[in-house]
Amino acid sequence: MASLQLSLRQRQALWGYAFLLLPLLFFLVVRIYPALSAFNVSLHQWDVMSVRKPFVGMQNFVQMWHDPVFWKAAVNTLLYVVISVPLELILGLLVAVAIQSVNRFQGFYRTIYFVPYITSTVAVSWVWRWMYFKNGGVFNQILLSLGLPAQSFLSGTEQALYCVTVVVVWQALGYFVVIFLAGLEMIPPMYKEAAKIDGATGWHVFRYITVPLLNPTIVFLAVLGTINSLQIFTQIMNMTSGGYGHGDLGGPLNSTLSLVVYIYSQAFYKFQMGYASAITVVLFAIILVVTLIQLKVLSRRVDY
Repeated sequence: MASLQLSLRQRQALWGYAFLLLPLLFFLVVRIYPALSAFNVSLHQWDVMSVRKPFVGMQNFVQMWHDPVFWKAAVNTLLYVVISVPLELILGLLVAVAIQSVNRFQGFYRTIYFVPYITSTVAVSWVWRWMYFKNGGVFNQILLSLGLPAQSFLSGTEQALYCVTVVVVWQALGYFVVIFLAGLEMIPPMYKEAAKIDGATGWHVFRYITVPLLNPTIVFLAVLGTINSLQIFTQIMNMTSGGYGHGDLGGPLNSTLSLVVYIYSQAFYKFQMGYASAITVVLFAIILVVTLIQLKVLSRRVDY
């Protein structure tokens, strides 16, 4: 009987490893191998138009250090993260708390907020681009009807990045709301009830009960939102690239250029795969370091 049970456990373990093998192979082929290949390519002068791909060592990284466009893209990417992630967290939590507080049509409100997230990002970007048009755009039509001057929005270097960020936050908000709602549902109501019996106000309950117990959810969304913002690409390519007479990716005048868009331009417009791979390696290192720092700094253990 013992040998039969052992055999059963062994078969269960084998099936478990078999089910894990496929996603592990997928991860190795799609994630690990390309990452290692990118590091290898970054050490070469990898011009796709040339047969020779000589080894250049750290030359691509030295070039990156002295490239003002790279630093412009890095600063822009940092701005996307610093602006969008806090807004997504704050607005997502506030909307989730508001939805949880209503007694009727919760499913309807969840759907309304979640629909933009599952809508094609390309379609969303082009609709917002049309609304941002300086001549005939919805927003400028509203401003003119109120007697206010029309704004440049995407066609000006001062406002373009913030206009793109608004779209990023608007589309991602539904996902943050749904995840926060799931986190709020996991908080035992007895904690809030006990706090209210002790005389705690609604703000005190939110500040000292709800937010601390939502820490795992906040950490997860902060990390995910940061990674997504560091890899922002589709909105920039569809809203600001190649338009308004500038013709450059991440325009106007690189004001919305992100690191991923710059990688794309170097790889598929200038065919400098070695330099593009070097930027990719740096971006991977940034994402890894920022993620580890967030997990270390934001994680809190709360006991009640």
